Amino acid sequence: MKKGIHPENYRNVVFKDVSNDETFITRSCAPSKDTITMEDGQEYPLLKVEISNTSHPFFTGKMKFVDTAGRIDKFNKKFGKFAKFAKKAEESEDTAE
Repeated sequence: MKKGIHPENYRNVVFKDVSNDETFITRSCAPSKDTITMEDGQEYPLLKVEISNTSHPFFTGKMKFVDTAGRIDKFNKKFGKFAKFAKKAEESEDTAE
């Protein structure tokens, strides 16, 4: 391995899957402002993730709809007007024939 390119500040960190509230402890150097006290009584830095192995369809075997940021609503709001124009264009083509 090259020297000087890997961080030195690895520590135990709690990752929390916000879609199903599962938590797990692993080592990481990712920065965090939040902390959590675990069952062992120790306080750890907390990193929140939207999808982990406990909620990802590949690992669970079931599809689950996760739209935590409202991405679909944003898309429909931004591009919904184009669907109206496409419908009108199709209708005008059908009546012209």
